[in-house]
Amino acid sequence: MTSTEIIKNALADARFHLDSLLGNEQVIARIENAATLLADSLRSGKKSVSCGNGGSMCDAIHFAEELSGRYRNDRKALASISISDPAHISCVANDFGYDYVFSRFVEAHGKQGDCLIAISTSGSSRNVIQAVHSAQEIGMTVIGLTGRSGSALDTLADVSICTQAGQYADRVQELHIKVLHIMIELVESKLELA
Repeated sequence: MTSTEIIKNALADARFHLDSLLGNEQVIARIENAATLLADSLRSGKKSVSCGNGGSMCDAIHFAEELSGRYRNDRKALASISISDPAHISCVANDFGYDYVFSRFVEAHGKQGDCLIAISTSGSSRNVIQAVHSAQEIGMTVIGLTGRSGSALDTLADVSICTQAGQYADRVQELHIKVLHIMIELVESKLELA
């Protein structure tokens, strides 16, 4: 296969999965529901806490900085943090195990009424699931982004946004970042900040 064919196949595959998402009314309704829950939480002075591994951690960081910093237009900062501090992660991984790197942060910083944005392409990352359990014990709302229907995260989240996109995580992640950007746009609209 030539380089041009690889490029065109990748773009066509991405378009196919984006079109599939666009035609999935259930997922679209869940994105709206998640954004409403998040906007209500932020409106009442609460915060979002986001987590994930690898590329999903990068998405969690990106989501948090666009809420607390800036998305498209200047507006008031929104309380949002990602669980990405290397000192915290290495301390907890060393002392308790990697399965607890997110849940310990949630226990320390999460408050009733906050939103946890839990991101796992497989829906079965043990440390993400542990964070969900900790968030639920505190009374946080859990918004899950996954790529596997019926996974632990899909089942446990208050609102699960499942972007199934074939056998590889990269397509799921591409849809996740689209969903996260849409959620930010909806939150700004609902809070009349944009």
